[in-house]
Amino acid sequence: MKVSNGRLVIIMSILLLVGSCAIKPRKETKPNILLINIDDMGWKDVGFMGSEYYETPNIDELSTAGMVFTNGYAASANCAPSRACLMTGLWTPRHGIYTVNSSERGASKNRKLIPTPNTTTLAKEHTIIPEVLRKNGYVTCHAGKWHLSENPLEYGFDINIGGGHNGLPKSYYPPYKNVKIEEGENEYLTDLIMEKALEFVDTTAAPFFLYYSPYAIHVPIDPVKSLVEKYKNKEPSNGQDHAEYATMVENLDRNIGLLVDKLKAKGIFDNTLIVFTSDNGGLYAVTKQPPLRAGKGSYYEGGIREPFFFVYKDRVKANVTSDVPITNLDIFPTILSYAGIHNPELKLDGDNLSSILEGKESELNRPLFWHFPIYLQAYNKTMNETRDPLFRTRPGSVVRQGVWKLHYYFEDNEVELFNLSEDIGERNDLSTVEAEKKEELLSLLENWWEETNAPIPTEMNPDYKGQIHRILN
Repeated sequence: MKVSNGRLVIIMSILLLVGSCAIKPRKETKPNILLINIDDMGWKDVGFMGSEYYETPNIDELSTAGMVFTNGYAASANCAPSRACLMTGLWTPRHGIYTVNSSERGASKNRKLIPTPNTTTLAKEHTIIPEVLRKNGYVTCHAGKWHLSENPLEYGFDINIGGGHNGLPKSYYPPYKNVKIEEGENEYLTDLIMEKALEFVDTTAAPFFLYYSPYAIHVPIDPVKSLVEKYKNKEPSNGQDHAEYATMVENLDRNIGLLVDKLKAKGIFDNTLIVFTSDNGGLYAVTKQPPLRAGKGSYYEGGIREPFFFVYKDRVKANVTSDVPITNLDIFPTILSYAGIHNPELKLDGDNLSSILEGKESELNRPLFWHFPIYLQAYNKTMNETRDPLFRTRPGSVVRQGVWKLHYYFEDNEVELFNLSEDIGERNDLSTVEAEKKEELLSLLENWWEETNAPIPTEMNPDYKGQIHRILN
């Protein structure tokens, strides 16, 4: 069959066009990113981690859609430093936020050392998650507790719902006094913040970054009145028996269910990377985390180990658990990986977890560190599992490598060493019988101090009158 020159040109053009389309890489749609950072939620304050007292069906169901980390940590044991670590992806010595307010907490006569001065506002020299995402086409929203400055809009957020320098609301019922937020249909603060967050999701085109960081379940314990009787009539379980606190947990769970339903209704759940964690351990006077020792403010496991999972349809493995130790420092590089953002100028201390989340690797061979050159007084001197009854934290550092965890105390240069695979409750100090392992971890810690220029308090406090009272294991 003869083909005219004109037809031949047309056919060749079509073939070239089809061929070019076939080899052209498909442009990936950037995922929406939902980062859920609960305030003061302990490791076992949710059903999927084993609580039989608190009811969290929505969070539990969401966790089954992704990978749950049983060894998930916050990089600090209380609110502000943990949040600074999460946002910057940096260890505490690099940003200098070690606690809330002053580092001189507790009676001066009981503090042997002059602690390192604390930074209370995150320096703007640090590049944080929303800044990078906004520069790469994301609309960014902060909803709830910020705690790192007066105004999160100065740190890369387009929208701020209720965030300021305050670490807690004066009340969950109006007037909230120290929480600035527009009125809505809901009055209870957790409900109102979610109402505004849902409006953001409803009215914002993809891709977006929503940092959902509710004040709940931090004190004050303001119960959801309609739920109190339910929990008063419920059998306590494993140190969890606070009915009013339980109502706040259940209400938080209900709100997270509303957010997940909204993502699904809009057809964007499958293209949303969801991270769920908490900023530190549960407040020991309110909620317990057995077999973990102690709670918020302590660097025993109860103060830093968190409920932690990732969800991303068809990318993150679903309905699986991992015992790989991770930290909230890893969130920043992992978000960048899934958002397709390459920024070699950023020097982050965390690791991109995508290879673990996708099942390509099953181990991360690295040490984790915590540094707290400060004092944090006991919340309740007669009810704690810390090293002494006066402080949740005395100045020191911690390193975890594999199953081994070492605590080092600056006041007396003492060491505690625990094998977490056999002693997750940190009751059996092995520092005198595992001398080689102790020296190995001390060497890691000393090198890390030098690498991060970590401040080590050495100046004696002239007001010191006391003794360091031990609570024996």
